[in-house]
Amino acid sequence: MTASTAPLTAGAAPRTTTTAGATGRAITRRVAGSVLVLWASVTLTFFVLRLTPGDPITAILGGAGSAPSEETVAALRAEYGLDQPVIVQYLGYLGGLLRGDFGTSYVFQVPVWDIVGPQILPTLQLAGLALVFAWGLALTFTLLTVGRGRVLDGVGRSVEVLFASLPAFWVGIMLAVVFAVTLGWFPVAGDDGFVSLVLPALSLAIPLSGFIAQVTRSSFEDALAQPFVLSARARGLGDTAVRITHALRHAILPGITLSAWAVGSLMSSAVVAEIIFARPGLGRSLVDAITNRDLPITLAVVVVIAAVYILVNLAVDVLYRVVDPRTSSKGSAA
Repeated sequence: MTASTAPLTAGAAPRTTTTAGATGRAITRRVAGSVLVLWASVTLTFFVLRLTPGDPITAILGGAGSAPSEETVAALRAEYGLDQPVIVQYLGYLGGLLRGDFGTSYVFQVPVWDIVGPQILPTLQLAGLALVFAWGLALTFTLLTVGRGRVLDGVGRSVEVLFASLPAFWVGIMLAVVFAVTLGWFPVAGDDGFVSLVLPALSLAIPLSGFIAQVTRSSFEDALAQPFVLSARARGLGDTAVRITHALRHAILPGITLSAWAVGSLMSSAVVAEIIFARPGLGRSLVDAITNRDLPITLAVVVVIAAVYILVNLAVDVLYRVVDPRTSSKGSAA
């Protein structure tokens, strides 16, 4: 072994083009797996909705009170392709998705994307701000209570358990009553800029922050006991600097992974905040579509939520490799 190669074999693998190639291959595999997951989500939802009792023609004709003739029903079945075998309908729907065609709403008789498309941004704004608030609360609990004595540690743990146990709908109602109705600091409902987004986002963020804080607390405790933290303290670094610049980076890694699940959960649970605070969004569209048996809209919302969840997972995977380069080094070594 030469002197030039000894440091490379003794230490962690450096970031080289080989490492970058391994990272690229790992991401490519994740993309391929994500496409498979999206296809499975679409397929499962399609067949579950088709097997649900009830006739879509009823929704198309305006509800259960309509009394159409057999000729009208037959004509509508042919127009919407509902007279075809289910497998043919499924293949036709997949073909439409590949062309960006989500079909036509049974109830509104307009392209589905005209209804679902404008609802995506409000839900993404709500979920994104809720995630930011959740992380802010979780990191506050962690930095202020972990390793600062038994009393503060116990208070932090209790608050985290309490927050994680709170149902989002109850939090939303309490926030609306206190800060909107009683104090008048925020609007009760509507979609009027950032101010109207704060309470709905907090109603989702407070329960989520409890889960993130519990995961981050455990990792932060482990990080504070690591040799690199003890070394930083020995060099005279202050407690706040040690916590933020050294321990925090390692403590948030499990939380970053949890964030991918959290975004999917927030997208799904956004309906709670959207209904309580009368906001537009995918959640309300999904509830209305299920109630009216508007299958094209229901399918479109499921596809969008699944796609967002998959994209966030890919982004988190890349971010994890940036925050913790050891994952790339392991990939290159393999």
